[in-house]
Formats: sequence, C-alpha cells, structure tokens
Amino acid sequence: MGSGSRGNALLVQSGRTRLLIDCGFGPRALAQRLARLGVVPEQIDAVLLTHEHSDHVAGVAALAKRFSCPVYASAGTRRALARRKISVPCLEDIDGTIDFVVQDLQIRPYAVPHDAEQPIQFVVSAGGLSLGVLTDAGSVTASMRDALRGCAGLMLEFNHDAAMLAQGPYPARLKARISGGLGHLENRVAADLLRALRGDALQAVLAAHLSETNNDPHHVATCLTQVLSDTSTIWHIATQQAGSDWIVLRA
Repeated sequence: MGSGSRGNALLVQSGRTRLLIDCGFGPRALAQRLARLGVVPEQIDAVLLTHEHSDHVAGVAALAKRFSCPVYASAGTRRALARRKISVPCLEDIDGTIDFVVQDLQIRPYAVPHDAEQPIQFVVSAGGLSLGVLTDAGSVTASMRDALRGCAGLMLEFNHDAAMLAQGPYPARLKARISGGLGHLENRVAADLLRALRGDALQAVLAAHLSETNNDPHHVATCLTQVLSDTSTIWHIATQQAGSDWIVLRA
C-alpha cells in the first residue's frame, strides 16, 4: 500500500482474512490506499506491528479505536508506544519467538537488528504458502535467513545505495545510523540475502522501503535482475506513493 520513510503498510489477504502489517498512514490516507485495492478499513481483521517508529504506527491507534481490530506487537513495542503516549486499544503482546494464528493465517515472528526496542518481522503462511516480510533491519543474521528460507513470496528492504547515501545531503550522524548494523539494508546486502533465498519455491519478490533521497529504483532493478534473471521469479518495486498492485501467490 506504500513503503518508505513517510509511511508503511502491507495488506495480506488469504480467503476471507485481511491482515495489515504495520499501519503508518492516517485514517484518510489509509482509506484511500485500501480503496485502490478494493478494500475498506472495516474489513481489516488484525494489524501486526514490526516496531514503534512513526512511519510504521502513525495510523494504528485510530484504526483500532474505530474498528476494534486486534493489534499484535512485541512487549518492547508496546512499552515504546506507551512512553510516547500512543494508546492502542485491543493491543496484544506477542512473544517474538512463538508462532500464533490470526483466523486462517499462521504467523511466525522473528527478531531483527534495528534501532527500536524489540523489533520483529513476520512470515505469514496459509494453504501451504508462506510470505516473508523484512522491511527494517541494519544487517542480516543466520536466523533471519532461516526464517525466510522456502517462502513463496518475499517483501525485502532495499533501502539505500551506499554511494548515494555517502554523497547525499544527510548529516554524518544520520548517515551512520542508516548504514549501521541497527539501521537499514543497503542494496547489495539485500541482493546478497535474496541470492541466498532464491529457489524453485520463490514466486515473487517485492523490493520495499526504498529511500527517496538515498536510492534509485533503477539501481534496485539492476540488483533484482542480476539475482533473478535466470529464474522464474517475478519482481516488483514498491513506491512510497503507490505501493504496489496485488501480487498473487499460487499453490
């Protein structure tokens, strides 16, 4: 629905279940973005939060208050929201290592290195297919690769190009944060991860969380082509404004 530093939300649908991963858009923008996909806010069955940064949670309190949909987050994310005086009704703590179920969807959280209190990402499964999501991480660990291996679909962060970040307008401290081990994935690091995960099971890849200042979709397209050109895997690039169209995974 939209991916970048100004707001993030991913809509996942299986059968009658509709799930949001993160809700970084206010009520009006969220409704408009859902409408492009033929969905209205009251049809959202639950929200999963990856972490407490504003571009991932800006609209979750309003959505939960109006439609009473459950919101799942790590205990660390809940504490961070409370410190910021963000009151989210129907908020349920989840253990970052234990699977849980939302209607017909099996959810597997996994830990990632990012500069938040207890950041997690998710693998969502139904009908023998899995979608792995990785939007904010400063580095790649063995446990992350294990969590994402064998997925039919992947949403992977391609945040910045190293040269563009180094030469760009950001102050040195912010550049260090972005490129550090608790920041965001650089294009080549994301491509290396994708190379390790590619295989017959992988149907589609959505590149996400591209910086509008420190990245170029053409650079990301080059990375994706280099990794996937000899496979049947299709790829797309999510934008801040338009997100992406529906991507269908088939059993």
